[in-house]
Formats: sequence, structure tokens, C-alpha cells
Amino acid sequence: MSLFNELSLWSDYPIVAFDTETSGPYPLESEIVELGAVKWFKGEIIGQFQTLLKPSKPMTQDNINIHGITNEMVADAPFMKDQIVAFHEFIKDSLLIAHHAPFDLGFIAPEFEKAGLPFPTNVHLCSSLISRALLHTTNHKLQTLVKELNLVGGDAHRAYDDAYACLQVFMKAAEKLDVPSLEKLKAVQAKKLEWANYTLFSKQTEQIKSLVDAIQKQKTIQIVYEGGQSKNKLRPITPKGIVRNPDGDYVHAECGLDNQRKRFYLSKIIDIELV
Repeated sequence: MSLFNELSLWSDYPIVAFDTETSGPYPLESEIVELGAVKWFKGEIIGQFQTLLKPSKPMTQDNINIHGITNEMVADAPFMKDQIVAFHEFIKDSLLIAHHAPFDLGFIAPEFEKAGLPFPTNVHLCSSLISRALLHTTNHKLQTLVKELNLVGGDAHRAYDDAYACLQVFMKAAEKLDVPSLEKLKAVQAKKLEWANYTLFSKQTEQIKSLVDAIQKQKTIQIVYEGGQSKNKLRPITPKGIVRNPDGDYVHAECGLDNQRKRFYLSKIIDIELV
């Protein structure tokens, strides 16, 4: 039985806004290097969660340039496996919000799986989707919203500060609701977000199992793909990461035909063969 009554006010529940900083854009190829969250209830901050995390391999300079987290900063940081239980407990029984939530869910869900933790049954919200529906700004990037709504931004692309900014964006957007219920929020968001939709290891299709295996073993495979110049013909690819998304899951891979990194939508992969 769900803890959350969709007809009730969203403000009746604790809210956890969270954010990740990562060593790259694609789950499996990249890892979380910072995790931050803020918990709000009844008009005040009641909890904070923030930790740097040590990845299994050094970050590149291109990625360091995005968030400013260096390899030296994470050299003595804990591994994700040592923090994921604490985060799982921190978000318990709360409404969850992230900005561009599918990105963060895509990185954290596999960590729950690897730790053997059950997926939370929380209601999941995306402040980007909600702001697009309710706020009129130049664009809906987090830092644009912070600037144009005169919010407290802190350090951009640092997990806790972005989580706090996300919470503020949500509050501003929620002021525009004619009915401040969970049901109305989910209707405004339109897209459904659930942890189980971001799984990579458990209860998975043979297609995703094959792609995950290829990524973990750094193997080249051959696929038959519906699109592109080699439509419906075998093409070699080396998968790098899998992105699960409400708009269509895809694998990011190096294509053996031209050695370029591309995305291949899973719905268009007709067949997979091992090389």
C-alpha cells in the first residue's frame, strides 16, 4: 500500500531534492563522484546529505571542467557502496525531486541494485518538467532558473547546492498550481518517473543484459539497426553506456563503421550478435 495519497497536498509530505555530479554522462561508463540532497518539511530544512565519492578510475579534464571536482578531491573519498545505504535511508518516505530527474535516476538506480537495496516507492518529480509547465523563463536550465527567479544558487554543478536550487525551483513552480495536490503535480509533469524504469541489472530484457555485459567486458558486438545508412544490416558497435529515459532508452556506443560515438535507440535494435 502506498504511503502517498495523490489527493492530498504535496506539502503534507517531506520533500527530498537531490543531485548527482558524475565522471561522465553515461551510466556504466561513468560514475557518481558527488551526491547531495536536502530534506524539507513544513517550511524548513530538516536534513542534509552531501558526500564526495571515489570513482574506480580517474576523471578526465573535460569532465573536471564541468563541476570542478578534481581527482585529488576524491582521492580519499568513500566509495559509493559505502554511502548508498545511508542515502537510501535519507530519502525514505519523502517526495523526491531532481532537476532533469531521469539523469540522476539513471545513475542511482543501478547503485541500489548493486547494493541489494529495494527500490523506494516514493513519488518522483522532476523540477525541470514541472518548471516547463508552470514557469515562463528564457530556458529551463537550473542556473537560468536560479538567476531569473532570484533564487539562492550557490556553486553551480556541485551536488548539494544544485539540490537546494532544485528545491527552490520546485517551490516557485508549485505556487502556480491551481490545486496543490500530488495528483495535480503528476498531471502537470505528465511523464512517469519510477526507479524500476532505470534498472540495468535485475528483471531485465535479454537485449539490455547483452549490452550491459558488453560494456562491463569492453566487448564489441554486432547489431542490426533500423536506422542510418546501414539500415537492417549488421554493424559493429562497442557499447559504452546505457541511458534509460521516458523518451526512449538508448545505448551510447562507438560505431565500428566510422569510429564515431553515437546513440542507438533500443527500440530500433532488431538483433544483437556477439563478435
